Amino acid sequence: MTDSSALDLDPEDRKIVTLARSARARNGVPEGAAVRDETGRTYVAGTVGLDSLKLSALRTAVAMAVASGAKSLEAAAVVTEADLPAEDLAAVRDLGGPGTPVHLAAPDGTLRETRPA
Repeated sequence: MTDSSALDLDPEDRKIVTLARSARARNGVPEGAAVRDETGRTYVAGTVGLDSLKLSALRTAVAMAVASGAKSLEAAAVVTEADLPAEDLAAVRDLGGPGTPVHLAAPDGTLRETRPA
């Protein structure tokens, strides 16, 4: 999917795009991300930019899911102006598998693309 609305997504995927967008705006960070685990629980994070620790929003959300006991991921969403680095997709793939959809949205919520982890 490219250049379409997040409204084209199913309601659960729209929810994680909205949560990611909210995290980005609320925290004033470059990225917001949300992931949904196998039970439907969501984990939301923003970019971590400490002097001693730098994490993308997506890697932070995946780490939160793992730390909370998630066994797999159903989907992920990232709201950013940048492209996704391979390391972010690898983190989703490690927990969710290679077919886990990763929705990349612009800051206004416009879906830029969906790709498999």
